[in-house]
Amino acid sequence: MGQKTWPEYARRIRRKPPSSNDVWHLDEVAVCVNCKKCWLWRAVDQDGYVLDEIVQVRRYTKAARRLLIRLLSKQGPAAKTDGD
Repeated sequence: MGQKTWPEYARRIRRKPPSSNDVWHLDEVAVCVNCKKCWLWRAVDQDGYVLDEIVQVRRYTKAARRLLIRLLSKQGPAAKTDGD
Protein backbone atom coordinates (compact mmCIF):
# COMPACT_ATOMS: atom_id res chain seq x y z
CA MET A 1 0.00 0.00 0.00
CA GLY A 2 1.17 3.50 -0.76
CA GLN A 3 1.59 6.29 1.77
CA LYS A 4 -1.75 7.85 0.86
CA THR A 5 -3.73 4.68 1.50
CA TRP A 6 -2.32 3.81 4.95
CA PRO A 7 -4.06 6.67 6.80
CA GLU A 8 -7.32 5.74 5.08
CA TYR A 9 -6.87 2.09 6.03
CA ALA A 10 -6.00 2.96 9.64
CA ARG A 11 -9.05 5.23 9.89
CA ARG A 12 -11.34 2.44 8.67
CA ILE A 13 -10.07 -0.20 11.10
CA ARG A 14 -9.97 2.15 14.09
CA ARG A 15 -13.23 1.81 15.98
CA LYS A 16 -14.77 4.04 18.54
CA PRO A 17 -15.56 2.41 21.89
CA PRO A 18 -19.08 0.95 22.11
CA SER A 19 -21.72 3.05 23.81
CA SER A 20 -25.33 2.55 24.86
CA ASN A 21 -26.45 4.89 22.05
CA ASP A 22 -25.23 2.55 19.29
CA VAL A 23 -27.86 1.26 16.86
CA TRP A 24 -27.46 -2.12 15.19
CA HIS A 25 -29.31 -3.45 12.16
CA LEU A 26 -29.87 -7.02 11.06
CA ASP A 27 -29.72 -7.10 7.25
CA GLU A 28 -30.95 -9.96 5.09
CA VAL A 29 -29.76 -10.43 1.49
CA ALA A 30 -30.34 -13.26 -0.99
CA VAL A 31 -27.07 -14.19 -2.73
CA CYS A 32 -26.00 -16.93 -5.13
CA VAL A 33 -23.13 -19.17 -4.03
CA ASN A 34 -22.09 -21.85 -6.55
CA CYS A 35 -25.36 -21.24 -8.44
CA LYS A 36 -27.43 -21.94 -5.30
CA LYS A 37 -29.60 -19.35 -3.62
CA CYS A 38 -28.37 -18.60 -0.09
CA TRP A 39 -29.29 -16.08 2.58
CA LEU A 40 -26.70 -13.69 3.96
CA TRP A 41 -27.49 -12.22 7.37
CA ARG A 42 -25.31 -9.34 8.59
CA ALA A 43 -25.31 -7.48 11.88
CA VAL A 44 -24.28 -3.89 11.05
CA ASP A 45 -23.79 -0.88 13.32
CA GLN A 46 -24.90 2.68 12.54
CA ASP A 47 -21.54 3.47 10.92
CA GLY A 48 -21.84 0.58 8.45
CA TYR A 49 -19.27 -1.60 10.23
CA VAL A 50 -20.17 -5.30 9.83
CA LEU A 51 -20.13 -6.87 13.29
CA ASP A 52 -20.85 -10.45 12.25
CA GLU A 53 -22.44 -12.39 9.40
CA ILE A 54 -23.78 -15.84 8.57
CA VAL A 55 -24.70 -17.54 5.29
CA GLN A 56 -27.50 -20.09 5.19
CA VAL A 57 -28.95 -22.33 2.49
CA ARG A 58 -32.48 -21.74 3.76
CA ARG A 59 -34.04 -18.66 5.28
CA TYR A 60 -33.89 -19.45 8.97
CA THR A 61 -34.68 -16.26 10.87
CA LYS A 62 -34.37 -17.88 14.29
CA ALA A 63 -30.64 -18.50 13.74
CA ALA A 64 -30.19 -14.92 12.56
CA ARG A 65 -31.82 -13.60 15.72
CA ARG A 66 -29.53 -15.85 17.80
CA LEU A 67 -26.60 -14.20 16.00
CA LEU A 68 -27.83 -10.78 17.11
CA ILE A 69 -28.52 -11.92 20.68
CA ARG A 70 -25.02 -13.42 20.91
CA LEU A 71 -23.54 -10.11 19.76
CA LEU A 72 -25.63 -8.19 22.27
CA SER A 73 -24.45 -10.41 25.12
CA LYS A 74 -20.81 -9.78 24.12
CA GLN A 75 -21.44 -6.03 23.88
CA GLY A 76 -21.98 -5.38 27.56
CA PRO A 77 -24.01 -2.14 27.70
CA ALA A 78 -27.33 -2.36 25.93
CA ALA A 79 -27.33 -1.32 22.28
CA LYS A 80 -30.46 -0.42 20.35
CA THR A 81 -31.43 -2.90 17.65
CA ASP A 82 -33.41 -2.39 14.48
CA GLY A 83 -34.41 -5.42 12.43
CA ASP A 84 -34.71 -4.68 8.71
